[in-house]
Amino acid sequence: MRVFVAGGNGVIGRRLVPQLVARGHQVTATTTSAAKLGLLERLGAEAVVMDGLNATSVGEAVALAQPDAIVHQMTAISGKPDIKHFDRWFATTNRLRTEGTDHLLAAAQATGVTTFLAQSYASWNGIREGGWVKTEDDPLDPTSTGKGAAAIRHLEDVVVRAGGAALRYGAFYGPGATDDQVELVRKRQYPVVGNGAGHSSWVHLDDAASATVLAVERQVRGVFNIVDDEPAPASEWLPYLAACAGAKPPMRIPVWLARPLAGRTAVAMMTEGRGFSNAKAKRELGWQLRYPTWRQGFKEELA
Repeated sequence: MRVFVAGGNGVIGRRLVPQLVARGHQVTATTTSAAKLGLLERLGAEAVVMDGLNATSVGEAVALAQPDAIVHQMTAISGKPDIKHFDRWFATTNRLRTEGTDHLLAAAQATGVTTFLAQSYASWNGIREGGWVKTEDDPLDPTSTGKGAAAIRHLEDVVVRAGGAALRYGAFYGPGATDDQVELVRKRQYPVVGNGAGHSSWVHLDDAASATVLAVERQVRGVFNIVDDEPAPASEWLPYLAACAGAKPPMRIPVWLARPLAGRTAVAMMTEGRGFSNAKAKRELGWQLRYPTWRQGFKEELA
């Protein structure tokens, strides 16, 4: 297939492009910087510069590539995590999930592309009621990340309505994905809040990429949780991450102190977050994980 990867230079894109190429697909991958074209070409893609927030730029890039499938991996997540000011930290990503998605869907419609996949998110943001692990049939928490939650709802609504698939990736780890978090852990600036009962789901970048390749090839529709086998509370995964990173155990701080220091989002994630089940993705995609649990993955990545 001819596959158009929007955002090919991101942490997931850099793992996805080589896997698509290895499976025999012809890949066009985009970047916002001409300086990154060489990197994408070395990964085996035809590289193009595209501004995902400019409808004309998107339309021209897609029309030139003439793809059979479009994979939307555009984000703008970089720098030190700022969960306290989540909306500010994710402002451009939120636009890429709304305006950028709309531009790509318009380009798909104009060129007759019917296979469309887009990056969504499912780590700790399941609806905060009932059990700790959610399926695709459960709603996301509408208040989990402020404007970010609204952007994800928009992306999923328009993509699924257009006959595409929203891939809800868990929290990424792997090459380049958690460097900033690990640095905070080593500085003991990433504490467990309250009882740390809030659950999160993780996925290694290579496993996320392999699931995406399968989703492209099977031309799936609907929503899929792309997470590993073990949703876990912060009280388990954070101390384990610290141990794998050779750091001291994380500090523990009460909710009343964390709320003004880290913000409502961090408190919700650590104390009330809901993880996700990958049963549908494994069943319908035939997906087999190289890293079934973050326990294995953290240890190998930080060894």
